[in-house]
Amino acid sequence: MTEIIGYIASAGVLISFLMKDIKTLRLVNSIGCSLFIVYGILLGWSWPIIITNAAILGINAYYLFVKK
Repeated sequence: MTEIIGYIASAGVLISFLMKDIKTLRLVNSIGCSLFIVYGILLGWSWPIIITNAAILGINAYYLFVKK
């Protein structure tokens, strides 16, 4: 199950870069980052994965909701 979440997260991040609309890109990328955070937790709290994706998720949230 852990590997499946990792593959889905990877696909989400990869697919996000195919988006032409920046808002859609950030939204799809945020879903991928959220899944990577779950993946990092399931790996036994892999902090490099969790911290990196949490930071990217925060940046996406900032541009999606704060800076319009």
